[in-house]
Amino acid sequence: MVDLKEVYALINENLDLDSFKDQHWEGSFEDYLRIVLRNPRVVRNAFQRVYDMVLSYGTEEIYEHKEKLTRFRFFDDPVGDGRDAVYGLEKPLMRLVRAFKSAAHGYGTERRVLLLHGPVGSAKSTIVRLLKKGLEAYSKTKEGALYTFMWREDDNGSSAWTDCPMKEEPLRLLPPDVRTRFLDKLNQGAGLEYKIPVEGSLCPACRRTYNELLKRYGGDWHRVMNHVKVRRLVLSEKDRVGIGTFQPKDEKNQDSTELTGDINYRKIAEYGSDSDPRAFNFDGEFNIANRGIVEFIEVLKLEVAFLYDLLGASQEHTVKPKKFAQTDIDEVIIGHTNEPEYRKLQNNELMEAFRDRTVKVDVPYNTTLDQEIKIYKKDYNSRAVKGKHIAPHTIETAAMWAILTRLEEPKKANLSLMQKLKLYNGKSLPGFTEENIKELRGESEREGMEGISPRYIQDKISNALVRDDVEACVNPFMVLNELESGLKHHSLITSEEQKKRYKELLAVVKEEYEDAVKNEVQRAICADEDAIARLCANYLDNIKAYTQKERVRNRYTGQDEEPDERLMRSIEEKIDIPESRKDDFRREIMNYIGALAVEGKTFNYKTNERLQKALELKLFEDQKDSIKLTSLVSTVVDKDTQEKIDIVKNRLIKNYGYCDVCSNDVLHYVASIFARGDVKG
Repeated sequence: MVDLKEVYALINENLDLDSFKDQHWEGSFEDYLRIVLRNPRVVRNAFQRVYDMVLSYGTEEIYEHKEKLTRFRFFDDPVGDGRDAVYGLEKPLMRLVRAFKSAAHGYGTERRVLLLHGPVGSAKSTIVRLLKKGLEAYSKTKEGALYTFMWREDDNGSSAWTDCPMKEEPLRLLPPDVRTRFLDKLNQGAGLEYKIPVEGSLCPACRRTYNELLKRYGGDWHRVMNHVKVRRLVLSEKDRVGIGTFQPKDEKNQDSTELTGDINYRKIAEYGSDSDPRAFNFDGEFNIANRGIVEFIEVLKLEVAFLYDLLGASQEHTVKPKKFAQTDIDEVIIGHTNEPEYRKLQNNELMEAFRDRTVKVDVPYNTTLDQEIKIYKKDYNSRAVKGKHIAPHTIETAAMWAILTRLEEPKKANLSLMQKLKLYNGKSLPGFTEENIKELRGESEREGMEGISPRYIQDKISNALVRDDVEACVNPFMVLNELESGLKHHSLITSEEQKKRYKELLAVVKEEYEDAVKNEVQRAICADEDAIARLCANYLDNIKAYTQKERVRNRYTGQDEEPDERLMRSIEEKIDIPESRKDDFRREIMNYIGALAVEGKTFNYKTNERLQKALELKLFEDQKDSIKLTSLVSTVVDKDTQEKIDIVKNRLIKNYGYCDVCSNDVLHYVASIFARGDVKG
């Protein structure tokens, strides 16, 4: 039980008074100029700040089918401990960051709406959520610091300080010609990869205060600055500071003032006019998101009037509040939409101006199995799921089916959809090179833009976990059955033909799962790695002699003999190498060994998946008579057999992640396959 002292001890551990002090810094305009001269980065615009924020977490180069890609660690969600991590979308994220980079350099993208486009559940909103919370966290750091200012209208200190309602950059207080020359000199010595711009003028409220004070002091700018205090600005979505979110509502209730702010009618009587900026609430999403980022959820569902506001905000960096002149803004505008809405946009000639001012970034579904598995293992793992065990391959089979629904049928007659999935996942298949895989990707332009959403998979895994008839362990068949039964009511499946295809793919996944568990049980039975290594060495000696037309030294008799054709074929047949292809296969193995030797590496059978499988199947065939798995389906098992079965169960638990329940279930399942005679040998 936690006592009060422990609670306060935890609070004290998390107190960071120095950071709090830094984040609440206040000073004069002159103090701020000193900060700018020491660190020009504090003046960056919104796009520059977002770009630097993404890069601040580092990058790494990865290779996908010989293509070099940049992986941005920011999208692993270091801010949220990985809860919103995005997997398998390196190319779309590269395109997005490239747009930020272009905008940071002022190459034109800063005057566009960034539009994430893709099917439902493809991580569009997750990406924007990452950017918003990342920018919020970045603004609290020394590297991401930014500043705004406050006013006090009297000169005797009796009135309170009033924030600039738009949280503007303090350098906007410099006279325009002075600001231009100051920035020119600042950029010369800044050492940044881009120029720092401070564009636009003060908001209506600050412009009124500024002009009133200039009149009072006969144009003495220095005395006006005595009424200014600069402070550190920390962005916060919850506090509506620098981060905004707009979601379309019922079309009849949409009002553009939600974006640009509205008149405060209670203050009209006080100030005498509805065009007095003091009688205006600068609380629209564009206003509050100034200096940061604004998200438009389902942006293409906005009314046309809203889209015009969006065009001005992106192209001109201004918004037009009611009864006021154009107001300058500095923010990243990013929206997301799905395919049906985007098709409507393409077919609407009246929306040509919007299309022209949009940078579209396609965000497809993930099409790499290992990355898809990571999505589900975030939520369904031993830490998150208490009281139930998730059997091996449960998450994998669900992810495999999801990927298959997103892939286009291969145009090559000798390639199945499952083989295509494996190629995309980095597996090597005979006759397919990295170039072939690039071609496969290239000829499937819409791959990933259709198929089953990760949300559907998550819903069905959840259903399986909470079922009343499931007590200790959830296995792949439970989840696959949930996936199949849910197809009857899936709102996004529009045709019987599509439903039929998805069911056929479930059968393909079940077949793949069957092969996987047979292989695991076989490995558990013949788990003697030394025996496999000896068998491998014997096989390699024979194929070396065969390919080089030599004889083999018999290690027992010391006599030279012809290569053992019977041994070689008994291994090769396990992976369906036909008689006509045996020479090619043997040369392929020897060439691989030779290539490794050139690199100073030693051959290990585990590096060649096909050969490893062949050796394990051969050893299994030689040993399977010592344990009658088929006896599992009978009612009586003798003591000697039961002991051997228990050894295999323990190996499954120790080496493959099974529990007592699912190891027993999988042995019964594989035993039933043996009983049907479905396994060779």
